[in-house]
Amino acid sequence: MKLSESFFYTLRENARDEDSISSNLLVRAGMIKKVSNGIYMIMPMGKKVLKNIEEIVREEMDAKGAQELLMPAIIPEEVYIKSGRREAFGDNMFTLKDRYGKSYSLGPTHEELFTVAAAMDGRSYKDFPYNLYQIQHKYRDEPRPRFGLIRVREFIMKDAYTFDINQEGLDAGYAKMYDAYCRIFDRLGLDYRIVKADTGVMGGLLSEEYQALSSIGEDTVVHCPSCGFSSNLEITEVPDTAAMDASDPLEMEKRHTPNAGTIEEISAFLEREPSDFVKTLIYDADGKLYAFCLPGDRELNETKAGKLLGALELTLATPEQVQEATKAAVGFAGPVGLDIPVILDRQVLKKKNFIIGANETDHHFLNVNVTDFEPWKVADISQVREGDICPNCGEPLAFEHGIEVGNLFKLGTKYAESMDLKYLDENNQLQPVWMGSYGIGLERCMAAVADQHHDEAGLIWPLEIAPFQIAIVPVSMKNETQAKAALKLYEDLKAAGVQVVLDDRPERAGVKFKDMELIGIPYRVTVGRGIDSGMVEWTERESGVREEIPVDMVKERILSLIG
Repeated sequence: MKLSESFFYTLRENARDEDSISSNLLVRAGMIKKVSNGIYMIMPMGKKVLKNIEEIVREEMDAKGAQELLMPAIIPEEVYIKSGRREAFGDNMFTLKDRYGKSYSLGPTHEELFTVAAAMDGRSYKDFPYNLYQIQHKYRDEPRPRFGLIRVREFIMKDAYTFDINQEGLDAGYAKMYDAYCRIFDRLGLDYRIVKADTGVMGGLLSEEYQALSSIGEDTVVHCPSCGFSSNLEITEVPDTAAMDASDPLEMEKRHTPNAGTIEEISAFLEREPSDFVKTLIYDADGKLYAFCLPGDRELNETKAGKLLGALELTLATPEQVQEATKAAVGFAGPVGLDIPVILDRQVLKKKNFIIGANETDHHFLNVNVTDFEPWKVADISQVREGDICPNCGEPLAFEHGIEVGNLFKLGTKYAESMDLKYLDENNQLQPVWMGSYGIGLERCMAAVADQHHDEAGLIWPLEIAPFQIAIVPVSMKNETQAKAALKLYEDLKAAGVQVVLDDRPERAGVKFKDMELIGIPYRVTVGRGIDSGMVEWTERESGVREEIPVDMVKERILSLIG
């Protein structure tokens, strides 16, 4: 591509309204343009990067025998009602009606339609296994779009689905996709971890996420430096390793604690440690109130709590709800005498003579024991903390932030049963199909790579996904020798199949150099005064290494680098 004949622009100043380094650089490099909050245009330079990512994904999927198709983006709402997921998506789903009043949605995900597609061929056990995938737009009414392409309302996703006759087949298909994903993210140049995760509204038997490590990542990746254990914060177990308190139970005592409604305030008032308390949090789960009791120095893991209850929506109770349930101001709730189900963190079972709210404003109970009330359930509902022990090896855990760029789900028979996807087995009996689901966010990958690969000058794209592999930059297009040599080199590389750009704009050399650095071209050849003796300057974007080489060596060198 010749820049003088192309739609090309860059920005010298930081982009407005961009809340991350990567999104700012992508906007400045002319790769994306914000249309509205959470909605972006992919500009020509960015489309080249996105296309290269797409081709890597497609190559690896095809290599595993997956077959590509294309689903509609507009889906009858009844499809999600039939599968039981319409309510789970709630306000996150964009909906519309046609001229006849029929309800549709802009597809947030396509499990249901893939199930319909599978039913076209999956009649007999002999038809399995197979793998279908698409690269398609998805739509979610994201309440808080942020970080450029990381959290948006419209995005491009590769979603694949395996179909098998039993769990053994599902496991084999899942293993193939696991390997394909590792190859994809390795080729993209991402530094990532594979973590176990919550299955969420997808449901199923198992979920794993590919998390690209990033300071702006919204997910917390829990990992063990000693044994390699990795997990999403949402589901990480807090091992129950504390020793049983050997103290003798004391008599429960009510204490006046004025204006001490938080753990910090009551700790200071009673001169006790937060771990001496058991705090009670009131939550609304699908319209019903529950009390969660956990050690005072721990936080509730809402994902664990919601999963324990099978709740579609779990929210902290309003002050009015708390007062109605406890007959006290917020901050003084406790499990003794509480007339709603009490769910106890299992660590509390090891504690004795702890302190709780007395369900009376400005009062607490001291010397409380588990025998003083009856929990409805006991479970691991606490959130793991950095430094907690690894559930595998017992060594301290560490935290990192990550951007979820891909996920794998063992769906089992959930969707097959709700959508009536069955096959005839060897005994001519109908059986539900076993499914797996596998997603990759293409624009998220683009943003994650930009986040991990940049410096003060701009982006540094890995060779396989860069918009161009090499840039030819003549210092002066007015110099006939330089212009001719640059054009000849450009044509030679283009004919050899190299993705090459010629910056033949009538700009100062410094402007051209800054632009090539900003957009992240891996290699640059500068055609300057040295061309009179057959020499050009070769520059590597990532290392910054520069050297003079004969112009006749350029093609051989770049071809050896791109393989």
